[in-house]
Amino acid sequence: MNTRLESDSIGAMEVPSDAYYGIHSLRGKINFPITNKQLSKEMIISLAEIKSAAAQANYLAGTLDEEKKNAIVKACNEIIEGRWHEQFIVDPIQGGAGTSTNMNANEVIANRAIEILGGTLGDYSMIHPNDHVNMAQSTNDVYPTSGKLTILKLLPLLLAELERLSTSLQNKAIEFDGIIKMGRTQLQDAVPIRLGQSFNAFNSVIKRDIKRIKAVEEDMRVLNIGGTAVGTAINVDPVYLDTIVSLLSKVTGEPLVQAEDLIDATQNLDGFVHVSGAIKTCAVNLSKMANDLRLLSSGPKTGVAEINLPPMQNGSSIMPGKVNPVIPEVVTQVAFNIIGNDMTVTMAAEAGQMELNAFEPILFYNLFEGITTLTGAIQTFIDHCISGITANKERCEDLLNQSVGTVTALCPYIGYKKAADLAKRSLKSGKRVKDLLVEEHILEQNELEKILNPEKMTEPVHSTMR
Repeated sequence: MNTRLESDSIGAMEVPSDAYYGIHSLRGKINFPITNKQLSKEMIISLAEIKSAAAQANYLAGTLDEEKKNAIVKACNEIIEGRWHEQFIVDPIQGGAGTSTNMNANEVIANRAIEILGGTLGDYSMIHPNDHVNMAQSTNDVYPTSGKLTILKLLPLLLAELERLSTSLQNKAIEFDGIIKMGRTQLQDAVPIRLGQSFNAFNSVIKRDIKRIKAVEEDMRVLNIGGTAVGTAINVDPVYLDTIVSLLSKVTGEPLVQAEDLIDATQNLDGFVHVSGAIKTCAVNLSKMANDLRLLSSGPKTGVAEINLPPMQNGSSIMPGKVNPVIPEVVTQVAFNIIGNDMTVTMAAEAGQMELNAFEPILFYNLFEGITTLTGAIQTFIDHCISGITANKERCEDLLNQSVGTVTALCPYIGYKKAADLAKRSLKSGKRVKDLLVEEHILEQNELEKILNPEKMTEPVHSTMR
């Protein structure tokens, strides 16, 4: 393998001669063999967007000449289009608060810009990774800004799937609206409810999740770019400071704003905790829904079996014909992972000291994973489960008729104690509550038909004063 010799303050190293990365990237790759994964493509693009905007801002400030600016911007545009991503070799989990990743971007962009200008890779006399590509920047404002831009790329994909899930649940709520079943509290018979109401409740919580996630997007639009090392904007030209965010907005198409307090925005990561909390809340809600669907479909002959989940694959290597609720199961597993990720995000945000939090790499790794896996889980939940659910109307009716839960509706007419006694006798004798009431002449038949009408039990009655 042909190599070129590069040096830094630590010493010299041989770098592959055709590599666009340099010595800093190579040291990072060697030092951090943690996940054996590459930085996410969204973050690679975000870094290139920042470097492009920075080159343009420095040109406006008169600190970067037009030729260098144009070469850097062109190199960045190529990365944004998807080229050179394989040159980002540093593991996403790393020490150094993201410096290795920032330098990986600086070196790849510098070397590609050098090549654009007709130079030789590694000839940093033409364009230097630090002096030109990283001009007026620090890892401490580039890295968190790239994290926020990455989240702004990932959240719309998640929101699109949540909107699809909401629509699918709404369709099922309409489809199942005429099916009355027994509601259950603490896994015991409660009072009647329509199956459509259950699915409408699922939809209501998803709508809240959508609102929460849209709200946290706004936190991600507030950037510390321009603050450099600690938020004091050392080594930054005033023109750069005043234009970097507007230029970055133009490059990304996002309505971005510069933080009012750049020192605060450099050292505190509460915005990411806010995002993680919204993702975790959504995951918890989805897992609860998945668990309900597993219970409602349990059986098919010895469980609740009020609904059928679409059969997706054989459920056993030993039991022929067994079909398991694999899609709700994977949704719940994703939720478990996201809950753990949220704890990591929380501890990483808490662990920062003084003017910088060094633990953004692990925070971003877990937060990006949470958003991405939740998006995938929702996609399969809709396509391979929710949209194919069917109802067992006869089973719902049979369980409803067997239940003594309807006795609750009698309390205003015969009192709690007498109603409880009826329930006990019904369970012991196997006779329906309605039949016992008729036999004992407690209420007239026409009254019973009105009071014990399950459909009327499923809707609240509001006064005319509303």
